[in-house]
Amino acid sequence: MASTGAAGSDSRRLLPGHQNSHQMDKINGNSLKSTTAVSPFSLGADEFEEDTLIASQAPSQRIGGFERNAGSVSWGIFHSLKIVLLKSKLNVLIPCGFLAIIVNYLTGNHGWVFPLTLLGIIPLAERLVSILHRPNRYHSVVGGLLNATFGNATELIISIHALRSGKLRVVQQSLLGSILSNLLLVLGCAFFSGGITCGKTEQNFNKSGAVVSSGLLLMAVLGLLPPTVLHYTHSEVHSGKSGLALSRFSSCIMLVAYACYIYFELSSSRRRGEFSEVRVANLGDANNDENPEMSKWEAIAWLAILTVWISVLSDYLVDAIDGASQAWNIPVAFISVILLPIVGNAAEHASAVMFAMKDKLDLSLGVAIGSSTQMSMFGIPFCVVIGWMMGQPMDLNFHLFETASLLMTVLVVAFLLQDGTSNCLKGLMLFLCYLIVAASFYVHSDQDPDGKLFTSELSAAIIPSIKHKLCVD
Repeated sequence: MASTGAAGSDSRRLLPGHQNSHQMDKINGNSLKSTTAVSPFSLGADEFEEDTLIASQAPSQRIGGFERNAGSVSWGIFHSLKIVLLKSKLNVLIPCGFLAIIVNYLTGNHGWVFPLTLLGIIPLAERLVSILHRPNRYHSVVGGLLNATFGNATELIISIHALRSGKLRVVQQSLLGSILSNLLLVLGCAFFSGGITCGKTEQNFNKSGAVVSSGLLLMAVLGLLPPTVLHYTHSEVHSGKSGLALSRFSSCIMLVAYACYIYFELSSSRRRGEFSEVRVANLGDANNDENPEMSKWEAIAWLAILTVWISVLSDYLVDAIDGASQAWNIPVAFISVILLPIVGNAAEHASAVMFAMKDKLDLSLGVAIGSSTQMSMFGIPFCVVIGWMMGQPMDLNFHLFETASLLMTVLVVAFLLQDGTSNCLKGLMLFLCYLIVAASFYVHSDQDPDGKLFTSELSAAIIPSIKHKLCVD
């Protein structure tokens, strides 16, 4: 009996000691897999020991989690502030936005306010896209849609401010310039840089997706052509009203078509099982995703802050366009079509080029073609609908010169994408086409915002001939 009591005493003495050793290992960060691998069907002292270990470790985890969360409250804000403000070299341009506001109030010199505002928006647009990339756990289609949306956020904000100010031509030309910039400049640089650095004669990409995007771009051109042709041929049933009503109807149709396109992409990707592939990839990259640099709510907060600041600077930018055009002796059309989209698409330019240099051409096409498709099928009709709500006569009559430039650009890109391959020569061709378009808008004077110049010239040419014929008869 004594020996039995001694053995029981030893077992009771060893059990707490074994338990304490696990607790010490847990506190020190050394977890023993053997303790967590005990079968749940074990009986007796082993079951009691396992339950005791789990019960004793749970408060430790909760306490540790509380301490970790408490620490993140103190340094998490400063850590995200460091990521947003100090991680990009372009952030040295952030003070230019404050300087633009100061110069505007002290001197009102729009020749300085406009370039300072442009320089101040560049790092904000880059940070807006980079923050979205940090919680990179989205599905490829959803991620591409979000990237295109936030990549075009700057242009949409500028367009809404211009629309509110009644500068309809600035809205039309900036949206058009964004499409031309993505199709020619961004895609051309991506093709050229990918062909030079990858050491391949040709790079391949998803031909079917490019064909669908080309079809949507052609549909957008089809939406712009009828209001323009109606206006310049003076064949409207109700002059000045039929074209506007047609533009609003076509804009609603284009928005429905873009929504159907998004639904089709999401549903087809589910059928292909891409969600499961992405989950497997995320599990494989768990070491990179378990400790993101910024939490979801911090990213949302910074996205809201950057969007508000871009909106503030966009207000000063829109007000300074006319003054900058006079001070620099540059047409407003060139500023709206070339300069504004280059600033707004700066982050997309860099992303597309980097993806192409890494031989990820589908991602480059998703950035360039996807942004152009979204701007043509969503951005333009969205601004028409918003102008309708604001009481502004925003329509799809982009005038002959702009519509012809867009039509030729879409046709050139569609022909170059039809074989599903790219090389540096195709990239160089697209880049040179963009230089031609930029030079064309530099010498283009938008002196006919209402189509009256065409009418007067037509009348001056036809009426004298009619009078001469009547006199002869």
